[in-house]
Amino acid sequence: MDDTAKYRIRAHVTADGVVERSDVVGAIFGQTEGLLGNELDLRDLRQSQKVGRIDVEISSTSGTSHGSLTIATSLDKVETATLAASLETIDRVGPCRATFEIAEIEDVRAATRKDVVERAKELLRTGFDDSVMSSEEILAEVREYVRVEDITEYEGLPAGPRVTDSDAIIIVEGRSDVLTLLKYGVKNAIAVEGTSVPDAVAELTRHRTVTVFLDGDRGGDLIFEELAQVADIDYVTFAPEGASVEDLDHTQLFTALRNKVPFQAVSSTNDPRNAIAATDGSATPAPARPEPAANEGAETEGSEHAPASEADPRRPQEASTVAAKTGSTVQGGPDGTRSPSPKTSANVADAPPDEDGRRDDDRGDPENVYEHTTEIIRAETDRARLLDEEAAVIDDVEANDVVSALEGTEDVSTVILDGILSQQTLDIAAQTGVDCIVARALGQFTKQPTGVRVYAADDVAETPP
Repeated sequence: MDDTAKYRIRAHVTADGVVERSDVVGAIFGQTEGLLGNELDLRDLRQSQKVGRIDVEISSTSGTSHGSLTIATSLDKVETATLAASLETIDRVGPCRATFEIAEIEDVRAATRKDVVERAKELLRTGFDDSVMSSEEILAEVREYVRVEDITEYEGLPAGPRVTDSDAIIIVEGRSDVLTLLKYGVKNAIAVEGTSVPDAVAELTRHRTVTVFLDGDRGGDLIFEELAQVADIDYVTFAPEGASVEDLDHTQLFTALRNKVPFQAVSSTNDPRNAIAATDGSATPAPARPEPAANEGAETEGSEHAPASEADPRRPQEASTVAAKTGSTVQGGPDGTRSPSPKTSANVADAPPDEDGRRDDDRGDPENVYEHTTEIIRAETDRARLLDEEAAVIDDVEANDVVSALEGTEDVSTVILDGILSQQTLDIAAQTGVDCIVARALGQFTKQPTGVRVYAADDVAETPP
């Protein structure tokens, strides 16, 4: 009945004597019988379940009984009010005089609505997450999820998805370090999972350019000692003192990678971490190990190959091509290795004058990529220059107009850009047959065409060999 009740009649009862619950119920049925006719007879209403059970609570004190009663009904308002009024005609309970007084007629649905309103208010206060994510936060969270989901395995070891096909790899300590690198877009890391270096990692280092990136603690030192004995390492870097790779933020992580040093610079020391810190990542490379660009070994999301892999000393043919483009001299050693000729800013000033008494920096019009790079990028002109295969100028435009210039120009072999190389510019260059781009800085690429070689100005020699 409670499920279908519309109203509840609540009444107070008082009797001049000691009475019990059964006496009150009997008085209600007995004294209302026939009072309202057959349609509102209480017994018939109970049998048809239009009226619920009569709940009575009564107690006696000092010879007087006081109590209350509740009757649930599914009748309409008029019928319920009439039934309630009939209860007040009862004047005896058992042998005692009694009075019934209606306290209220409660609308069950109204009470339910009130409960709903109160609950709704509570839910409004506590049931909603008030934080609203911005578009950037939504995209960042989705990208992070995708990057973390990209983690794979190489011979049972946690690894990024590019370890199997990248020319350069980064060796870290554990799975969490691989996840951290993936979070920031570096997809060519592999974990050794302990101080005992697996044979699979040792074998992998013999065919790739290898950067070791370890925690700045005693555990990192032990793993480095093991790797130094069983692996073929090219570069080494550590997290800051007492920190782990997994704890680094974006800036700290890439700063550590930029500050890596050639393995030979620390292989003979008993404290490689302090040796690297002392040089601030700028230790002079050993002859057999050409110093890479700052981001060598860190293959980020969307790049086909890490820039450093193009100058991999284990790939002589490609290294020769890079040398021809950038001016890094490669010379064959007795063991087949190649070593770079020194390239510093002092080369221009220290170069001897030619027969006319002029130095390289005052010889008139640029004649090669190196001089064009100096004239356009190092002079901070905010311009772009399009060159043919002979390094002759085809067009000279504002840096912002380089895309439209490429679209309307043919036979462009090299682009010198005093600006950040964007994905759009790179795509247009690939479509128009450009072989080489030298830019002041490289942007983030979601894809990198294999037919276009890309270099930052800092990676290009200031003078030709």
